[in-house]
Amino acid sequence: MRGMRTRPGIVVVGCAAVAWLGLASTPDAQWLTLRTPGIPRLSDGTPDLKAPAPKTSDGTPDFSGIWKTPTGRYLANLAADGVEVSMQPWAGKVYRERQENFGRDRPSAACLPHSVTDFDAHITPRKIVQTKDLLVMLFEGYHTFRQIPTDGRAFPRELEPAWFGYSVGKWERDTLVVETVGVNEKTWLDDAGHPHSDALRIHERFRRTDFGHMTVQITIDDPKAYLKPWTVSFGWELMPDTELLDWVCENNRYFDIIPK
Repeated sequence: MRGMRTRPGIVVVGCAAVAWLGLASTPDAQWLTLRTPGIPRLSDGTPDLKAPAPKTSDGTPDFSGIWKTPTGRYLANLAADGVEVSMQPWAGKVYRERQENFGRDRPSAACLPHSVTDFDAHITPRKIVQTKDLLVMLFEGYHTFRQIPTDGRAFPRELEPAWFGYSVGKWERDTLVVETVGVNEKTWLDDAGHPHSDALRIHERFRRTDFGHMTVQITIDDPKAYLKPWTVSFGWELMPDTELLDWVCENNRYFDIIPK
């Protein structure tokens, strides 16, 4: 259970430092005593997060639930684990400029949407709602959502660039494989300022390893911005017995605290 929850604040990304500010502590006034049905429990009633991963009635892995990224490490820098990221000259220049000005122009500082990778790594919870042909992620942060069709459709012939692009998914045994294209160039891959071009293709692999844990693997394939694809991996944790809270980006204080 959440108990007392701190709303995520602001990430300040410098050349060598990352600072998190909690803007407010919010008690769980919304569904405080909620007990999520269908969750395996230990003898004391606590959720058994190491129980086997569930499946739907047709045998497909069931990703339903509320999930969190337990650390802001990969939101601050998607390549935080030291993966080699070889940039094209223009991309390297943009990245250095964003580092030097502490990410003043990052879209989320103006309450604009995060990118696909940003939201994968974001510490605010996301609820997965899964049907036979569609998986939807409802993000608590910024009150937004992402749709991933799993009905076998192809990408549209003409892509109008969008904040989350266009995603299609398919199941490979117990792993959901997602490809995304058509992401507009206003988005950043992370708060560190890794850029991308209109050629970006994001490959994601989601696997629920047990009831309470999900592995997330992201491959960035963008030959206009990077000399070769690069891959990162991290985990999500299930948040049982709770619900999403009301989280609206309004009058973001980011510009009040970063260096001028």
